[in-house]
Amino acid sequence: MTSVAIIDYGRGNVRSVYNALDYVGVDAVITDDPDEIDNASHILLPGVGAFGDAIAELRGRGLPEVLHRQVFEKGKPFLGICVGMQMLAATGFEHGEHKGLGWINADVRRLDSGPDCLKIPHMGWSSVALSRAHPLFEGFKDDTLVFYFVHSYAVATGDSDKVLGTCSYGTPFVCALAWDNIVTTQFHPEKSQDSGIEILENFVGWNP
Repeated sequence: MTSVAIIDYGRGNVRSVYNALDYVGVDAVITDDPDEIDNASHILLPGVGAFGDAIAELRGRGLPEVLHRQVFEKGKPFLGICVGMQMLAATGFEHGEHKGLGWINADVRRLDSGPDCLKIPHMGWSSVALSRAHPLFEGFKDDTLVFYFVHSYAVATGDSDKVLGTCSYGTPFVCALAWDNIVTTQFHPEKSQDSGIEILENFVGWNP
């Protein structure tokens, strides 16, 4: 039976994520308890706020070790959202330099507003361009890949094989990563209405 552990580290839009999963009829729990996380079939790491605060809270609750065991040793499907995506990087540079989880060879850097000097943060609906097919986006057509973003920083990585999607705001940036049983989005499915619900439905049906 599918169940989702929404990781609670004192940051992140956990209630909106929970409500979205509840809407699609999935058993979900907001938790930082290792036993509850172990009982779940899928793991979701949400995120809103600053990289440094988020990673400090995650470490303060002993969650990096729990997540590593569940995702890498047990192979559970994992979805990281926004800062939950960014924290997988080696280093984040929001308000200083902070060590991330290091799941991917990447840094998290401030968005470049580009030649048009666009306003930062990037806030609103934007199109996503996929570099390959993935079960998270099953059933979507190219003209329906529009999702809601709220962020000032983005992942910059040389691991091109892990890049799943990009978005353009001033300049292009990575907005989705995927490898093995891990998938992440910079955009917020829980704020993306019908398209976001479809993303979450695809995630809970995903068994890599």
